[in-house]
Amino acid sequence: MTKNNRKRLPRKEQRAAFKRLLGTLRPYRLYIAVSLLAAAVSVAGQLLIPIETGRAIDQMLGKSGVNFPMIGKILLLIGLYIGLSAFAQWILGICNNRAAFHVARDLRDRCMEKIGHLPLSYLDTHPTGDLVSRVIADVELLSDGLLMGFTQFFSGILTIVGTLFFMLVVNWVIALVVICVTPLSLLVAAFIAKKTFRYFHDQSEARGGETALVSEHIDGMKVIHAFGWEEKSQAAFEQVDEELEKRALKATFYSSLTNPSTRFVNSVVYAGVVLAGSLNAILGGSITVGRLSIFLSYANQYTKPFNEISGVITEMQNALACASRIFEFLDAEEEVPDKADARVFAGHPEGQVLPAGSGGSSPVSDPNGNVPAIILDGHVALTNVAFRYVPETPLIERFSLEVRPGQRVAIVGPTGCGKTTLINLLMRFYDVNKGSIRVSGVDIRDVQRRSLRASYGMVLQDTWLKAGTIAENIAYGCPDAGREQIVAAAKEARAHGFICRLPNGYDTVIAEDGGQLSQGEKQLLCIARVMLSLPPMLILDEATSSIDTRTEMKIQEAFARMMQGRTSFIVAHRLSTIREADVILVMRDGHIVEQGNHDELLAAGGFYARLYNAQFEGMAI
Repeated sequence: MTKNNRKRLPRKEQRAAFKRLLGTLRPYRLYIAVSLLAAAVSVAGQLLIPIETGRAIDQMLGKSGVNFPMIGKILLLIGLYIGLSAFAQWILGICNNRAAFHVARDLRDRCMEKIGHLPLSYLDTHPTGDLVSRVIADVELLSDGLLMGFTQFFSGILTIVGTLFFMLVVNWVIALVVICVTPLSLLVAAFIAKKTFRYFHDQSEARGGETALVSEHIDGMKVIHAFGWEEKSQAAFEQVDEELEKRALKATFYSSLTNPSTRFVNSVVYAGVVLAGSLNAILGGSITVGRLSIFLSYANQYTKPFNEISGVITEMQNALACASRIFEFLDAEEEVPDKADARVFAGHPEGQVLPAGSGGSSPVSDPNGNVPAIILDGHVALTNVAFRYVPETPLIERFSLEVRPGQRVAIVGPTGCGKTTLINLLMRFYDVNKGSIRVSGVDIRDVQRRSLRASYGMVLQDTWLKAGTIAENIAYGCPDAGREQIVAAAKEARAHGFICRLPNGYDTVIAEDGGQLSQGEKQLLCIARVMLSLPPMLILDEATSSIDTRTEMKIQEAFARMMQGRTSFIVAHRLSTIREADVILVMRDGHIVEQGNHDELLAAGGFYARLYNAQFEGMAI
């Protein structure tokens, strides 16, 4: 990219962000219209006060002496203007607050909705901290910029226009002096505005990077302490913080130039008015002392909005930079939507009906009422499946597999062979590049994602718990479940014992991601969650990796009962936990290299046998 292109690009981004920002304001145009009207009333009241003040001065310096009755009437009129202006300012503040904060709320809602529609590939390749920065910090800064813009920009523009009008009415010759100097102030502000947008955009990106780094290091603080990386962690943060400091200093420097520059120009305007008015009075012009005071007041009011608008421009540059990052996120390519005629699953082998979206017993109907629901029998077939996360790096090639209803399929192999990738494809977190995956004879790309994913119960090695009570976390997939069902599921998962030892039992509130619970306890809660929902098919990806051997044996018994009649996929590194599987798939480099049950594979003496024996003999694989 050339230097000229780099200069032009921010302006394009700025214009695009501004146009889209106006679109977000459209639902609140009534607030903005009332705000404009209130600003006009407020400015009119403020601009009428100098005229009455000048009249009062002339009444004091009149040839016939001080006209107290007239001065009293003028003071009452000034009080009325002040009250009217204050009331209009109050209305202005209410409207501006509502418009700015409603826009911020709408953008956050859209961002959260967007996250729900993003493909897993986007979330896997973008730092969580940067996304949090866009949704929280950038939206907040945008809201502040809008609030300041609405409050001061409208009033400032109207003040400038109004004072020019009144000055032309009072004395057009002196008003020409003001008009001639005004473009200088505008040119200075425009020059600085071009610079500040680019630097504020860079600052926002650096802030997002720093937020991502802080989030990453807080999440991994145990590992950082364990490996003694405190100094390196601090050094990495200081490097990012230094980069943010450099960009922030540039943005702040250019934005801070606006106010003193416009103040200098405004001082020139004020001096010009004083000089022109004084010469007019000395040379016997038509201007009186009262009228000169009016002009001086208007010159001061005329220059003041330029200082305010310069501050508004600075804030708006920051706000637009934040808006461009927010809109960039909102424009991210979404997950491929379900087909218009996408089908749903109607039930599972036990005859229980499953709704699209949660475990339960309500019947499913197609949203259009035209396509019949699929009877879910648990048959899964993968045909010539090929998939790559990165186009240049092969992972799964020509993968075929047929799983009969109710079979327990174990998937084993070294790290990076494609086990978890296969699970992602079954759940349609990623779509296959080639080939097809069929459930109950239907390609899963022809099925609603919610219905497909509701048909699986997942227990992963990486646990996830939300902030809330223990009972709410267990009932996450079945929010309508009663306490008796929740307790029964916890007992099956061998979680009831430790739950009862908590301060408030099932009503104990835990923090995000489990708080002070151990990794094993968190995994037991996730197992209980699946046992409560009783899905038609199961995926267990290292489901007992953080649980002690004795508890694991009891949970395996519960799993065995739950897997009866359910198609199950089990990923495990501890091969002792999969000996009862109907079929064991041994994967290597994205291919099935061996297939059979435990005894058959041991007897074959191949790769599985070496993997199995290595866990008990310490062999090098």
